[in-house]
Amino acid sequence: MSELKSKYRQDGVVFIPNALNERTLALAHDAFEWTYQNPGPGAGPVLIGTPGTFYQDQANPDCFPAYQRLLRDTCIPDLAASLFDGEHVWLLYEQIWFKDGDTRRTPWHQDLPYLPVEGEDLCVMWTNLDPVEKALSLEFVAGSHRGPLFNPSAFNPVDESAALFDKAIWPQLPNIEATRERWPIVSWAMRPGDVILFHPATLHGGAPTRAGQPRRTLSLRFFGEHAYCAARPHGGLAEVDGYKHDDGGRHPMKKMAGVAAGTLFRHSEFPQLRP
Repeated sequence: MSELKSKYRQDGVVFIPNALNERTLALAHDAFEWTYQNPGPGAGPVLIGTPGTFYQDQANPDCFPAYQRLLRDTCIPDLAASLFDGEHVWLLYEQIWFKDGDTRRTPWHQDLPYLPVEGEDLCVMWTNLDPVEKALSLEFVAGSHRGPLFNPSAFNPVDESAALFDKAIWPQLPNIEATRERWPIVSWAMRPGDVILFHPATLHGGAPTRAGQPRRTLSLRFFGEHAYCAARPHGGLAEVDGYKHDDGGRHPMKKMAGVAAGTLFRHSEFPQLRP
């Protein structure tokens, strides 16, 4: 097992400086700009109703032609493959954020409870097109991907402790921010071309911005051979943070929601990037 893969399996998150060369970074800029200029059914503000709202778009079923060169002709899918047990890599979905001005922290959460998938061969790539100092970067609880899954944040704009489900379904998400000294929190300053790769079960949060420091973030979600359908109380996709937007059921992730737990997570409409 490579050192990078071993670290990923241990901590659920790895940082790779200078992972993207100039050509790849230019393609990432193009992909971000395409999504920003072509809002999909998942586009809109996050934490609306409070100061510090910011913009996101995700899982646009029409994005792949604009992303194809970035996702097939660069090192990006190889980075994901280096963390997986098999050679196959598929795109789960893409996501962008645009933060401008004084934006609030993103509440601590895990991505996995919102999605109908589980397994070792899952990876989120987080990269910024603008420099980010460590104090304003995304933070992770190392090793938290090994469990448990917590009752996910409802992304309530006035109550960060609000959970999505009844407390009997999953354990309550700890108040990490109030007890930071108890947790192995890691984060990194980032420059364009750096990437963070993390398992979607890893607890993470943070990444506010300040006035005069706009931030463009691109996130790409991948899965490999050892990914399986997962039962979720919300039927596969949560009605929160734009995950369950109305695209007429076109995105393959929606088509996998509700498939029997333990079934291999596969659909012909997920773009296969490797081999």
